[in-house]
Amino acid sequence: MATNSSSTRTDRSNLVPFSSRLKEGKALAQDVWSIFAAANLPADCINLGQGYMNFAPPKWVTEAAKEALQSVAPNHYSHPRGRIRLREAIKAFYGPQLHRDLDVESEILVTSGANEGQYSVFTAFLEQGDEVIMFEPFFDQYLPSVTFNGGKPVYVPLHPPKDSKLKSSSSEWVIDFDELRRAITPRTKMIIVNTPHNPVGKVFTKQELEGIASIAEEFNLLVMSDEVYDCLVFDGKEHVRIANLPGMWDRTITVCSAGKAFAATGWRIGWLIAPAYIIQPTLAATTRIVFCSNSPLQEAAASGLEQAKERKFFETQLAEYAERRQIICDAFDQLGLKYTVPEGSYFILLDISQVKFPEDYPFPKSVLGRGRDFRACWFIAVEVGVSSIPVSEFYCEEHANIGEAYARFAFCKDVDTLKAAVERLYRLKDYIEA
Repeated sequence: MATNSSSTRTDRSNLVPFSSRLKEGKALAQDVWSIFAAANLPADCINLGQGYMNFAPPKWVTEAAKEALQSVAPNHYSHPRGRIRLREAIKAFYGPQLHRDLDVESEILVTSGANEGQYSVFTAFLEQGDEVIMFEPFFDQYLPSVTFNGGKPVYVPLHPPKDSKLKSSSSEWVIDFDELRRAITPRTKMIIVNTPHNPVGKVFTKQELEGIASIAEEFNLLVMSDEVYDCLVFDGKEHVRIANLPGMWDRTITVCSAGKAFAATGWRIGWLIAPAYIIQPTLAATTRIVFCSNSPLQEAAASGLEQAKERKFFETQLAEYAERRQIICDAFDQLGLKYTVPEGSYFILLDISQVKFPEDYPFPKSVLGRGRDFRACWFIAVEVGVSSIPVSEFYCEEHANIGEAYARFAFCKDVDTLKAAVERLYRLKDYIEA
């Protein structure tokens, strides 16, 4: 009998090559979330980096989840379109906002989080080489979702404020529409719009959305409107749904999230609202990707939408988030560092270009070779004890220098946690370059 010896044994650790799409989508690169994961940082570091809450969903919503778990039908497969109770709740809640009598059978699709819903749209509509325009900085999941489905990302940056004032509004991050128009080619298929925007907090104005709509109409483009932070718009600003603009219902997918709406990001329940010709092929895709979404938590999300108006839930939640936002803004005012006040979402961008750190600081390999913001955020996390996310992660390499000036802080935490974080952030004064 032949035997294998260590001298003749071949390396069998990588026998079959993986798909090139994993490289194109940067899926194999160590991402910012794993680098700045709690396990890699000091045990007492306060996490204002990742955008998940450290408080529970409303009790009346979790009670609905418990009730669903204790009954029979919600513990089994749902229809791939989503449970009818949730689709009816979406119709009742969003129909008036979209000025439409939504068809629960053909114009609403429940998905396993907003992210999976978007992925399914890309699967349904992108051909190899089709181009998708993304405004930078962009939510990092867009990139692999596009490239995994054969698409090619085309980047158009939002331009940050040019003046030197300490406090700017997220509205001052603007689109250069000539730049956007130059990005259009015969292969362009889709534009992704994220409003309110992660990570800038920008709430796109009606005029800006009309400019995007005009280009979409002229070049016959789909618009993916990621509106998962639609319930978090501050200071009386208006959240304009691009699907409501003339002619835009016919080419827009409106993307929403129960996780953001009800502080339940782990539930992975989202939904798409769009014309039937968009929903039907997207349903075909999502059915093959996940078949259906979590049944009992769909029931809970339905209960949330059904009761939200009567309980004035979103008005109360918005006021609570405004208080949280103010705590962080007041701290940045005290520090004297430039920052962007968000009109929406639960993120604030801090200009960290003046934060100094020793060049020989013992940074881990994971942040070396990245933008300066990676090193600055690591230094702040270790020495100050508050984590944030470097914003260059949300840019292509060509434009990463724009993001290197910023760190993203999330204020979706309870007030006590934010106040504790602020006390630590005051230590940054020792590291600010005059």
